[in-house]
Amino acid sequence: MNSSLSTVMQCGYYDNGVCRSCTLMGTPYDAQISSKDAHARALLAAYPSAQWLPAMLSRPEAFRNKAKMVVGGTIEAPTLGILDATQHGVDLSACGILETGLRAAFDPIKAFITAARIPPYDVANRRGELKNVLLTQSATGELMVRFVLRSTEALSRMQKHLPNLLPALPQLAVVTANLLPEHKAVVEGDEEVLLAGDETLAMRLGEHVLHLRPASFFQTNTDIAKALYDQAREWIDEAEAHNVWDLYCGVGGFALHVAAPGRKVHGVEVSQPAVESARLSAAEAGLADVTFAVGDATGLNAETTIDAIIVNPPRRGLGDKLCATLEATKAETIVYSSCNAVTLARDLEMLPSYAAERIRLFDMFPQTDHYEIMVLLTRRN
Repeated sequence: MNSSLSTVMQCGYYDNGVCRSCTLMGTPYDAQISSKDAHARALLAAYPSAQWLPAMLSRPEAFRNKAKMVVGGTIEAPTLGILDATQHGVDLSACGILETGLRAAFDPIKAFITAARIPPYDVANRRGELKNVLLTQSATGELMVRFVLRSTEALSRMQKHLPNLLPALPQLAVVTANLLPEHKAVVEGDEEVLLAGDETLAMRLGEHVLHLRPASFFQTNTDIAKALYDQAREWIDEAEAHNVWDLYCGVGGFALHVAAPGRKVHGVEVSQPAVESARLSAAEAGLADVTFAVGDATGLNAETTIDAIIVNPPRRGLGDKLCATLEATKAETIVYSSCNAVTLARDLEMLPSYAAERIRLFDMFPQTDHYEIMVLLTRRN
């Protein structure tokens, strides 16, 4: 994706000290990329023969497809944003890193909170109902909105006033209430109540559609997520792999994108809802040779016949057990997609049978020092 490297994003919230989440706000975009590139190269300096591909750039602004907004204020004047040091709500409705469709949804949502008389949760006094509002925007502009509540007390009023919210936000595809009765520092609870719309948000990426359930994980930057999937597909195609495993497959983004005639792809993911979503996407696409199973990635059997393996672990990385299993397989190719170059570098040291052939940085998180990085590993002769 092309982006103006000279872009400098300004944010009034940051300048006024209201929100400092974007630690590189005000830094020229080219300087951000240079800093991330230098950080990655220093961590992976042990692989001097690897080819570094040009970094995949993002839009510096309006790139984030998710908004996790803490609710504060009052019924008459709710805030959506964060809490300050005194646990009072700070409204961040104009946050510039959010996609424009998310920002446009905030005022109708506030009006709905007021109309349905849903009291914002008071953290200090542990009373009130509405804790968070979680939004996700699809690539085609549809929205999933989740209201995180302390109890079911407001549900009947919410259902009564939903007919007024839906016309105000015609792009709403999924509306749920999530129940989080405990007073603890988490964003959502385990129970979800569908209030309106479908059970999943359809995230269309080119010819593929990923179905996102309310608790599903999906990358926060849609364009960069698509670029990651496309890069993996290019490398898997080059390897002419016939049997591919996708570990930590989530809702199946990598698995679905690398599917091809004559190729069997199998995804493994610990989350049952994510696997159900992946299976739905594969079935809709008619991909009979793409299968998914609920399981722990570390349980991979080294004796399984695999040509290529895709791994996309959480920030903690693969760990010594899975690295040892990968070493013991006969897979010729590993595509390692990482959100933490520190644990990536550690894991690569535990994979001495593989050589790092190519490396590419993907700027998933502009305005911060975080990034994604993908490495093509091939088995040494």
